[in-house]
Amino acid sequence: MRVQIALAALAALPTGAFAVDYMSAEQAAQLMFPEAERFEAREFTLDAAQLQKLAAAGVAPRSARWSARLAWKGQTLLGLVLADAVVGKFELINYAVGIAADGSVRQVDILAYRESHGHEIRLPAWRRQFVGKTVAAPLRVGDDIANISGATLSCSHVTEGVRRIVAVVDSARRHGLLPT
Repeated sequence: MRVQIALAALAALPTGAFAVDYMSAEQAAQLMFPEAERFEAREFTLDAAQLQKLAAAGVAPRSARWSARLAWKGQTLLGLVLADAVVGKFELINYAVGIAADGSVRQVDILAYRESHGHEIRLPAWRRQFVGKTVAAPLRVGDDIANISGATLSCSHVTEGVRRIVAVVDSARRHGLLPT
């Protein structure tokens, strides 16, 4: 009977038992912009028209309100970092995207991964596919981003999230909500 109870308890463990926190958004910003002398927190809000434009472009806006970390060296903006989360298969995947001053992706990092499978999206080779991509890139698994067998949902959802962040930053810059 005790064995059955123990097995039932093990079977009831949430998938979150596989959760790993790799770094904070602040640590990711420092990793993405090691030459930065300072980071500035900046909040911005997209208006309804900007959100509609994103939706019309095929980007599902998660929120109107965003927080960015601007990386500065002296008076020069090096870029910025936005952190976000997407659902993998069942659990949230926290990630951060570094955007260079020219609007291209500088780096993508996985901050926390909670799924039992698909952790291969943390592999540098997979994350490097995003480097240099801009709002003009498709940023779609199967187009310009390769899939990882066994991590299809994680790959697809993180890719959609990166596409969303690139589009949100582009929109915010064009409307004067973030510096260029």
